[in-house]
This record gives sequence, C-alpha cells and structure tokens, in this order.
Amino acid sequence: MAKITNTEGAVKKNPLAKFAKSVGTQRLIALLALIIIYLVFGFINPAFRSYATLVNIFDASYYIGLMAIGVTFAITSDGIDLSIGTVLTCSALISGQLITKYHLPVALGLLVCILIGSLFGLVNGLMVSYMHLPPFIATLGSMMLSKGLGSIFTKAQSVTWPQSSQAEGWFRNIFKINQNGVLIPTGFILLIIVAVIASIVLNKTRPGRYIVALGSNSEATRLSGVNIAKWRTLAYIISGTLAGLAGLAYASIYSTILPGGGGGFELDAIAGVVIGGTSMSGGYGTISGTLIGVFIMSVLKTGLPFVGLQSNWQQAVTGVVLVFAVFMDVMNRQKKKKA
Repeated sequence: MAKITNTEGAVKKNPLAKFAKSVGTQRLIALLALIIIYLVFGFINPAFRSYATLVNIFDASYYIGLMAIGVTFAITSDGIDLSIGTVLTCSALISGQLITKYHLPVALGLLVCILIGSLFGLVNGLMVSYMHLPPFIATLGSMMLSKGLGSIFTKAQSVTWPQSSQAEGWFRNIFKINQNGVLIPTGFILLIIVAVIASIVLNKTRPGRYIVALGSNSEATRLSGVNIAKWRTLAYIISGTLAGLAGLAYASIYSTILPGGGGGFELDAIAGVVIGGTSMSGGYGTISGTLIGVFIMSVLKTGLPFVGLQSNWQQAVTGVVLVFAVFMDVMNRQKKKKA
C-alpha cells in the first residue's frame, strides 16, 4: 500500500509523469514517434515538408483512418475484422458501377456504398455472435467473399467514379477542394468529426461501455444480464459501416477502383489501431490513439519514397512497427497484472 502511495505522490509531483499518465504511455510514445518520423523524413528530403506532400499524407489517412476507427470497436470487443480492406473495395466497386453504368443518382450511390459495408459488418457480427465462429475465420471468409463479389459484379473491370470536373463529381469536395489551384484537404474535418462521434460512443454511451466490457470479460458481462451477442454484433456493424465510408473516401481521392484490390489495407488500419494503444486482447480502446497511429502509417506510406525506398519497404516497416506495438501492449498488460 505504501508503494502505491509513493508512486501516486511521485506522479503528482512530476508534471511530465502526470501528463504521461493522463495521455497514456503508449499514446504518448506514438505521438512522439509521429513527430520524429515526420522530422526525419523532412530532414533527409526537404521536399517532404511541402504543402503538396502534407495533402498527400491527409489523402492517405482518410480511408485508413475510417477503417481504423471502425475496427477499433471490433478489437476492443476482443475480436478482429480482417475484411475491412476488401469490403472497402467491394463497396466502392459496386456503388461506382451503379453510378457510372446504371446511372444511379450519385447521392444514392454514396448511400449504397456505406450500406454495403454495413451489410458485411452485420454478416460478420452474426457469424461471430450467433454462429460462434472465431472472429479470425469469420472475417477471413468475408474478406474472400467481398473480394469475389466486387469482381463478379463489375465483370473484373475497373470502375472510375465521376471526376471533379463533371457535375456528378461534387462528392469529391467532401474530401478535397481545389480552390484556385490550392488543394484544401476538407476530408480531415470529416475524419475528426467521425473520430469525435466514435470516441463519445465508445466512452460515454451504454453500447460503448458494453463493448469494452465484452473485451474485458465477456462471461462476467453475460452473467450480469447483458445481451453480449447483440452488442458484439453492433461492434462489427460499426466496423463494416466505416469500411463502407472508407470506400467512398478512397473513390473520392483515387478515382479508379481495381477489382480484387484492398488486400493489405486492413493491415495498415489494424496497425494504426494497435500502435495507438488499443489492446489486442480487448477491453480497452482509444480513438484518439487510433488517429495518431493512422497518421504514423500515412506518414510512412507517403514518406518512404522520399528517402529512396520503394513501396514494398512499407510492408516491412509496417510489420516491424506492428510487432513493436503489440510488444508494448503485452508489456503494459503484464505491468497491470503485477500492480
């Protein structure tokens, strides 16, 4: 007891320790890592510090960020969603085909893009919660299903969404506005709004508290009278819905969607979640930490070519960063158990 009191007293006396405790050690490390990585890239190649590069970093963060925010709920519930990358592509392919080939109104097409993601999230939730399939297997199956459906619907043809120069391309302004030749990354505002809403849902609402409780101890949560299948399904619906919204973001930034793509996107999103401090064993999730992790991934994705490394190096670097983040999570959990 005296040891705990002394530790608490030391934290109160040390403003830096107090700040680290309030922010979270892993989130603080991730934030410092983000700043250092950005400065290192900028030092090696001054062109990296340009405004155009900053816009590219934001562009890469939208679809990864939306997927990551969604999968934070699944991971917090002690699950995983491996399908978000291919669901992103499937949603964008099908809705884009409906808009360009079948002349569906753009606004309705955008809604369809999000609803497709929600449908896959519901399917994942039902398989995990009611069919009692392991989350890894259930979402792996959805990954292959969504990858195939997108290609089947478009007959293995790429889909190009309406350009910003066309009247139907108004939706691109949601993520980026060209103001007299200056690109304004408006999608950052949407990303922050979604993050704030997600943080409130996860930390301040009953569904969010139940999702966290599921990850902490699902059996104790069930014995307390909570319908765990219902709230676990909700976690996957949120993950799928935001994957659908990520599909819209990807189509808005990169225009052409290729069938069979999206594989690997989920790794960037999951890496961002874990780097930000969300526990892979469930029971704790942080949306603010997820955003920090996402920007680390976006800076790496954008910055590696500036230092002369090809894109395949990104996967290697991502793997190292992910392993280190999981190691940090394991050490934090062991430290809490000892305390």
